[in-house]
Amino acid sequence: MSMLKPAALLTLALVTLAAQEPGTKTPGIDDLIGLQRAGSPAISPDGRLVAYTIRQANWDENAYHTEIWLADAETGELRQLTNHKKSSSAPAWSPDGRTLAFASDREEKRQIYLIDPRGGEARKLTSLEDGVGSFEWAPDGKRLAYTATDPKPDTMKDREKKYGEYDAIGQDHQMSQLYVLDVASKESRRLTNGAFTVGRFSWSPDGKQIAFDHRVNPEAQSSGTADISIVTVADALVRPLVTQEGPDDNPLWSPDGARIAFESAMANPRYYYSNSHIVTIAAAGGRIEDLSAAFDEDPSIVKWTPAGILFSAASHTWSYLYGLDPRTQKIVRYATAEKWIGSGFSVTPDGRRAAFIASDASTFPEVYTAPLGASMTAKKLTDLGAQTSGWAAAPIEVISWTSQDGATIEGVLHKPVGFQAGKRYPLLVVIHGGPTGVSRPTPFSSTSIYPIDIWTAKGALVLEPNYRGSAGYGEKFRSLNVRNLGVGDAWDVLSGIDRLIKDGLADPDRVGAMGWSQGGYISAFLTTHDSARFKAISVGAGISDWMTYYVNTDIHPFTRQYLGATPWDDPGIYEKTSPITYVKGARAPTLIQHGATDQRVPLPNAFELYQALQDVGVPAKLIVYKGFEGIGHGPSKPKSSRAVMQHNLDWFDQYIFGGASRTSTEQKER
Repeated sequence: MSMLKPAALLTLALVTLAAQEPGTKTPGIDDLIGLQRAGSPAISPDGRLVAYTIRQANWDENAYHTEIWLADAETGELRQLTNHKKSSSAPAWSPDGRTLAFASDREEKRQIYLIDPRGGEARKLTSLEDGVGSFEWAPDGKRLAYTATDPKPDTMKDREKKYGEYDAIGQDHQMSQLYVLDVASKESRRLTNGAFTVGRFSWSPDGKQIAFDHRVNPEAQSSGTADISIVTVADALVRPLVTQEGPDDNPLWSPDGARIAFESAMANPRYYYSNSHIVTIAAAGGRIEDLSAAFDEDPSIVKWTPAGILFSAASHTWSYLYGLDPRTQKIVRYATAEKWIGSGFSVTPDGRRAAFIASDASTFPEVYTAPLGASMTAKKLTDLGAQTSGWAAAPIEVISWTSQDGATIEGVLHKPVGFQAGKRYPLLVVIHGGPTGVSRPTPFSSTSIYPIDIWTAKGALVLEPNYRGSAGYGEKFRSLNVRNLGVGDAWDVLSGIDRLIKDGLADPDRVGAMGWSQGGYISAFLTTHDSARFKAISVGAGISDWMTYYVNTDIHPFTRQYLGATPWDDPGIYEKTSPITYVKGARAPTLIQHGATDQRVPLPNAFELYQALQDVGVPAKLIVYKGFEGIGHGPSKPKSSRAVMQHNLDWFDQYIFGGASRTSTEQKER
């Protein structure tokens, strides 16, 4: 890969990134969950204003509440723009910068609203029965395009009246379609009506066409069917543009309207762990040109500006904004800070300024703005890190070690508050999901499942390993656990533990492990396969039996791609990589946490592991949580996060720290 670096790149203002003096207060579970966090930055067309969201916990409503704020990049002034009992999100500037569109469920269903950034009441634009999905301004500022899910057809309503509710699996699909809305009249017109569901889309520069991706149905397992089409706004005529195998999505027009860029698996049937590519095609159709074949990671297109295509991507534990020249295919990384985590990039139409969220190992995530050019310095707009002033902050660093088969593995190491060299500490290993997730070195990031910052304050080391399969390390690394799931992953975790023991940091007699989703699967594998090394383990929404998982999950292609077969074609690989196969070797007390309505890793996985552990006489506790929203795969409300974190805190207090947690009684009643 050729990674060209200009002489002067995006420089974070180091004075704003300086770590605060360490405090003495130990944050509690509610403190961590209650932290306000910024998201969705949107820079105004002239680059002066940045709209962004602030999310915080509403304990009375048991919900996360989001409002839109506005930052003036010139004066530094911050002010809240929306204020309602229900959340407001997804701010989007009109092309002239005079109006801000946003989404809100203030009347139960998610609708589009407009507001003057100078202040005043919001104006409702849509009143759809089932609400709207995503939306985007037309270049003329007079129209908006949006997606909306089809309401239940009359035939289904009649069926429910006669027979009650039931699902005909794989048949009762409600598709999302594309609409155009006239802002002045508030009248909408449907643009698509195909046997597909619409995903992401973008307007052509002249406002006459919209490119959009679509797949055969809304089921998660259909992601690989994504193709790209173009609809003419005037007559709603749809023509296919990209119809190759594998997912092709996120289309964006070139500034001159001649070509369309999109993200493509390039017909690779192993798209779950292979690199996607930034490619382009003539808007009229033709040959697909691969622009990022030399870039060994998954790029996510941000914008096509006059200077080229901007995209974001992970790089080990960090993440950056990149520039790609479509003519030369040269790539530039926009960040001189080598250890920097950037996300949520929003760029002005001329490509000269950007807004984004940034953090590093000692800095809380904040909203920044910066010019995209030579000699740039980012300006911090928010000061959300002030919430943690006075808190005891643990030192965070990135370490690496060699796994059993020679692979180099990195991990994020949180050292105890008041760390002393030469002293051994209890070690808790927190394993991320995915497997193409990634753990990043960011302070106070434990907000929903594992109370890392409480454990470091109690005197524990916490290691977050980026085991094989993690994002940010290239396609070859992501492929290392193909037909080796659990087995190779365990090598990486265990070798990291051995490294910390060898270095004299970890106490080998006080080691615990935990993880959620794929991290829960690896924890279950450790429970049944390498259990004698651990005093306690926590399995969150984890896979215990790949065959059980395969027939129940909503993403069957995931299993077929990683294991290379169905259970009927190769039962041996399913047996080799399933924790349940080794359950007679289980020793460590195991907490099992699972959502009652989990579609990604369905509940039978939890019951199977729990019953097996009981049968072999291993202390086990199963907690099934109700009320997880969406696909039910993780806590989605403050109180469910509180419960999940508290149960983990209690479990490891009992087995690692030798006593019951005091945090339960210290939590403020709400």
